[in-house]
Amino acid sequence: MTDEGFRDFVRMRYMDLLRTAYLLTGTWPNAEDLVQIALMKAMRNWSRIDDPMAYLRRALANQRATIWSRMRRQPLPVGKLPDHPDSRDLAESVAQRDELLRALAGLPPRMRAVLVLRYWEDLSEADTAGILGCSIGSVKSQASRGLAQLRSVLAGSRTPVGGSFDVG
Repeated sequence: MTDEGFRDFVRMRYMDLLRTAYLLTGTWPNAEDLVQIALMKAMRNWSRIDDPMAYLRRALANQRATIWSRMRRQPLPVGKLPDHPDSRDLAESVAQRDELLRALAGLPPRMRAVLVLRYWEDLSEADTAGILGCSIGSVKSQASRGLAQLRSVLAGSRTPVGGSFDVG
């Protein structure tokens, strides 16, 4: 691919990458940094990359794991929701999403990466295993344990959350 191909790819897929990075990091500034680091790596190797999204997902997950090992876990910032009677459904939806994101942020980095790639990115177990450099069995067990932990945390919350893993 050419430099113009790289620019076109970034224009088309930047927001997808940013959302994935946000789910991996828990904050928008960290997500933006993570995407920029991954894109810099991709830009250097662009002519040799066959599947850009797979390459960048792997770069995001690997870079996040590297950052995670260097820093202490930071709590996910959560603001108070405005109380507007006409926007109760929206406020409840936002509260549920925030509760899910807090629960997701509490998972170990590898487990979190498995859940993000499997259920947010909708990748197969084999694709997820390939990106993370682990076995399919590891992906299955991490996904199972991660979903169980999310269910446990969310069951104890005051805000009921539906059965889907939709945070968009």
